[in-house]
Amino acid sequence: MSKSQNKNIINQQAKGESLMDKLMASLVNFPGALKRGQQVEGTISSIGKKMVLIDIGAKTEGVVSGEDLVEAYDIIDTLKVGDTVMAFVKFPENDQGQIILSLKQAADENRWSKFKKLMDEEKEVEVTGLEVNKGGMVVKIGDVRGFVPTSQFGEKFLGNMEELLNKMFKVRVIEVDKEQNRLIFSEKLVSDSEALAKKGEALEMVSVSDRFEGTVSGIMPFGVFVTVTVPMKGKSKEENAKVEGLIHISEISWEKVDDPNEMFKVGQDVKVQVIGIDKANGKLNLSIKQMSPDPWAEIEKNYAVGTKHTGKIVRIAPYGIFVNFEKGVDGLIHVSKKPAEKEFVIGDTIEVFVEMLDVKNRRMSLGVVLTEVPVAYK
Repeated sequence: MSKSQNKNIINQQAKGESLMDKLMASLVNFPGALKRGQQVEGTISSIGKKMVLIDIGAKTEGVVSGEDLVEAYDIIDTLKVGDTVMAFVKFPENDQGQIILSLKQAADENRWSKFKKLMDEEKEVEVTGLEVNKGGMVVKIGDVRGFVPTSQFGEKFLGNMEELLNKMFKVRVIEVDKEQNRLIFSEKLVSDSEALAKKGEALEMVSVSDRFEGTVSGIMPFGVFVTVTVPMKGKSKEENAKVEGLIHISEISWEKVDDPNEMFKVGQDVKVQVIGIDKANGKLNLSIKQMSPDPWAEIEKNYAVGTKHTGKIVRIAPYGIFVNFEKGVDGLIHVSKKPAEKEFVIGDTIEVFVEMLDVKNRRMSLGVVLTEVPVAYK
């Protein structure tokens, strides 16, 4: 019987309970009552190199040893005699009559908490590169595995991640998700920290509506990446910061753009306007079309309902014919309004009148101006 049990029994006797009552009540804590996998609370009674003893109120102390001791090394380093811990019963009783306990779950909880703290405090840790795959690199810290996505490597290692295999390098924790067993690191936040800090300083000097001349650095189906140079106050041109921004496909032109590759080339110089600042990711949201007037701003004045206009046929669809009048201003002749005797060819000019305007949705319905009397009336 443990010292704590003896002390409790004496206290209970002082309160009027019999020794037999207490002994019967304590039987539930005997090894026979313990179940494998059961969670128990105990007090650390001894910490040694080969085992840790935990008083859980049973007839013998619980033992953490062998591989269970190794698995819980990081939490044991934080414990001292007298501390209360939660453990799990691995074996209610082994051949020597010992209760074998595991601190693995407690150690796992401790690790996740440690990584969460490292992330919150933005501290650097060292990991070892294990394996490169399509998405990035699998790394190891202690006996825990994590992942560094390709996008989270700095310029020095981007495209050369193999250089870090079986080597230790510094990273920062950027995502901790215990439920998904997901631990994500960033190498870029360490190696590019100076450049990122400079970029952050530069973004503080940028305002929405500022205009820059930049260089196309990438073209994607959804838009164009442009790198602009932001002047740094009190510094030379060489110390100015380069910041990348995205012109979304919807911000390229007032006209519909199907493929940015048809309009831009990498290395091309372009003028852009800032329409948003993403300080969290160190990027700018840019626009080209915002630098010219919106042709729909005075659409009701320039293309009032009932007025006639001459335009060019630019597209023929199953549901109608699209007519363009100026950059960014198209109208639709619905197929139901198409004169049966008239032939429509892309590139031809045509005279139409405005039947309806939907300014909010930027839509214009057109009717064809007949220059000849329909056959039925001849």
